[in-house]
Formats: sequence, structure tokens, C-alpha cells
Amino acid sequence: MDDTRQFRTIEGEGLDWDSLPMRLWSKGKKLGTWNPESIDFSQDVEDWREMSEMDREALMHVTAQFLGGEESVTEDLVPLIVAISDEGRLEEEMYLTSFLFEEAKHVEVFCRFFDEVVDEPGDLTRFHDDHYETIFHEALPSAMHRLRDDRSPEAQAEASATYNMIVEGVLAETGYHAYFEALQDAEVMPGLREVTRLLKQDESRHMAYGVHLLSRLVDEHGEPIWTGIDERMNTLLPHALGMIEHLFDSYETMPLGLDKDAFIDYATSQFQKRYERIRPTR
Repeated sequence: MDDTRQFRTIEGEGLDWDSLPMRLWSKGKKLGTWNPESIDFSQDVEDWREMSEMDREALMHVTAQFLGGEESVTEDLVPLIVAISDEGRLEEEMYLTSFLFEEAKHVEVFCRFFDEVVDEPGDLTRFHDDHYETIFHEALPSAMHRLRDDRSPEAQAEASATYNMIVEGVLAETGYHAYFEALQDAEVMPGLREVTRLLKQDESRHMAYGVHLLSRLVDEHGEPIWTGIDERMNTLLPHALGMIEHLFDSYETMPLGLDKDAFIDYATSQFQKRYERIRPTR
């Protein structure tokens, strides 16, 4: 038996109920327990049949990037959870269990959309351009898997900057925002619209944790951590924006009035807000 094993909750320390991770955990229990099987796609099927072939292809393009991204982040989150757990940060570990649960549901619900609405969409990797592959085939898995052997603050910062700031903060948050607004304005795809509303709520909590983690690492370990975060974010931002450019350049007109400038403006604005929140004050 390991006599050095400690249990905070029964040795007098307890939980820090006021910490951000515990507040996010509380919100996740209230808002994150929606069931993908409860989403009604029946009207989406009818709306899909009414769309032109080009509009269907463009909508598949956007949604396939969401699905691939959600599967990727589901697969790659575990090493971060283990790293946080090994440091004894119980509140953060508790929140991250809901984080992973939510990512898995995002995969499930988009798979349902393709199975029930699109039906036989073909090989969706045709929508993955070089920028997509740089982020999701290389940068994200390498940063997250590094944590299996290297759980240093530098490795954690690289992982979170890639996962939370770029993949979620630029791509997912921007995509879901524009997607939801376009579907709502067009009054189509009510099932997919509800999915997007729920995902936006989940992602807001994920982003809040990412900002918390990176800010904590900068506060605890100083300028070298910030330098690594800065380099990572600015290296990957052009690839994230390149994905948006490639999406819009692939079609003469985008479905539902999606606007490239609005996409890019929102992405860069959100990036800058999080950048400023993490950057240390001189």
C-alpha cells in the first residue's frame, strides 16, 4: 500500500468551491448534460432536400470540418487531464472530466447529422486542406501527446495554446458563431441550429478554462511561458485563418449568406481578446 497517498477531501483541505474550475464544473452540470439523441433532425431532412447541390456541398464542407475537429480534440484531451491530475489539481481535474464528456457528445451529434440528414456523404476528408492538416494532423496531436512524457509547464502551455486558443478559440468558436447566426437568419435546419446553440455554450466554458490554465502558468512560471504561448499562437493563427480562406474560396457563393470577412473579423477579434487576457502586465 502507498503510504504517501493523500486525499485532500478527507484530510482537512477540501475543495476550493470559489475557484474558476469549480464554477465551470457547476455550470457544466447544469448546461452540459444535453443528450445528442434528443435532437430532432426531421425538419433538417426536409430543408436539406430543398437545397441546391452546391449549397449542400458547402454545408457539408463546414460541418465536416466541425466533426473532424471535435473527434480530434476528443482523442487528444486525455494527456492534459493526466498531467493536471498528477499535479494534484483536483478542481481542475473534476472540471476536465465534464470537458471530455462534452467533446465526445459533439462527435456523436455531428455523426447523427451526417447519418440522418446528409445520408451517404462520402469521404469527408476531401474537405481537409493543407492548413487543416497542419493543425489537426500535426500541431494538435503532437502538442497534446508530448504531455505523455513531458508534463512541464512549457509543454502544458504549448498544449493549451494549441487546443484552447487556436482550435477552440479561433476555429470552433468562430465557426459556431457564424453558423448559428446564418441558420437562424435563414430559418432553416432547426435541429442543427439547436446543436450549434448548445455547442456554443459548451465551448464558452472550454475557452474560460483555457484562459485560466494559460494565465495560471504565466503567473506561476513567468516570461518564458508567455514567450512560448506567444510564439505558438502566432505560428498557428495564419493556418487557422487559412482554413477560413480555403473554405470560402472553394465556392462561388456560400450557403445561407455566410460572409468571409465576418468570419475572419470575428476570429481575429476573439483571438486578440484572449491574447490580451493571457499576456502578462509589464
